Amino acid sequence: MLKSATTYTYLETEQGPVQAHFFVPEDFTPTDRRPLVVFFHGGFWDSAMATQFVPHCLHFASRGAVAVAVETRVFSVHRTGAVDALEDAKRFFDWLSDHYVHFGIDPKRVTVGGSAGGAFLALSLVLPKLKKGEIPHDLAPAGLVLFSALLDPTEKTAFERFPNIKIAKDLSPLRNARRKLPPMILFHGKIDRLTPFEVVKKFVKSMRWRRNKIELVEYENAEHSFFNFNVSELHYELTLNAADAFMVAHGLLDPAPDLGEV
Repeated sequence: MLKSATTYTYLETEQGPVQAHFFVPEDFTPTDRRPLVVFFHGGFWDSAMATQFVPHCLHFASRGAVAVAVETRVFSVHRTGAVDALEDAKRFFDWLSDHYVHFGIDPKRVTVGGSAGGAFLALSLVLPKLKKGEIPHDLAPAGLVLFSALLDPTEKTAFERFPNIKIAKDLSPLRNARRKLPPMILFHGKIDRLTPFEVVKKFVKSMRWRRNKIELVEYENAEHSFFNFNVSELHYELTLNAADAFMVAHGLLDPAPDLGEV
């Protein structure tokens, strides 16, 4: 599935390179200024799942964007956890900020997405406030697309991937909601047992109270992996089309061309 990607190493480790897989439009040239769509895979930082968002990347590349499936360190290979993966996500954007002109990226049209722990990483890139004197990142996310998001790592949900429960709570998106965040859309199954739907409702309520733009698309009788192409083609199409429409509505992606009558 990665044959059509161009792969770059953004981090070297003793266990091997950590890579990002780029998908570009057919008519791409380096002088372009294309939207950027970045995906962090799920798996709760346990196993590598580099191909999870390849179908999404292929779609958005066909829609004129530069799309990237980013890997991070995982426990099964690197004996690392959530904090290390978050550091990798930051390193990837630091690396890309030095090269985005080469990739023909428009720094004002950056969407970041992910599933489960990958959605946690996407949120963790935008939740912390800039410290006094800190300069905003060149590629600051302008929109988030989140699937089955991990929003509150606790004793019952993935806290063992953190050094301790205090750090898990300190990094919890539910506990760090604030004002002036980029618009986001969440896709979630109502019978998700790994990232409970009740937590999602609390997060959305907290974000709306702070006047953030946030959409929740809920799916009846859908479990944690419902949106994946290899799980449900229907749910994959529904969530992908909704994500596309969300990005267009917020100016992060050009509208699809009107092909007219056939």
